Amino acid sequence: MALADHAWRVREHAIGKTRVGCAAMSESGKIFTGCNIEHRFRCHDVHAEVNALTTMIAGGEKRVKTIVIVADRMRFTPCGGCMDWIIELGGKDTVVAFQSTPGGAFQTYSASELMPHYPE
Repeated sequence: MALADHAWRVREHAIGKTRVGCAAMSESGKIFTGCNIEHRFRCHDVHAEVNALTTMIAGGEKRVKTIVIVADRMRFTPCGGCMDWIIELGGKDTVVAFQSTPGGAFQTYSASELMPHYPE
């Protein structure tokens, strides 16, 4: 998946112990990337998903169709705050995929599968 390749490349720029990369494809097919930036005061961390989504908005796109998150972790899902943004900017049908190693298997879900009780 080309999105994963973009996400692994941007992950190289991550700052902090938990290196995460993300690639988001807008409804028009454009790809936007982001990595996490950890701050010494944890409440100021910028998550890779939000970084990619805000870059998408800054690039003039309004809706995300698919988002791929990569990290060297066996189990990984976006936090609730990131899921809020994914659903806000894409909806419950947004494809959310994870990959723990380059070229490895994907775990793929819809946003509604990850947040089944999200308010209407």
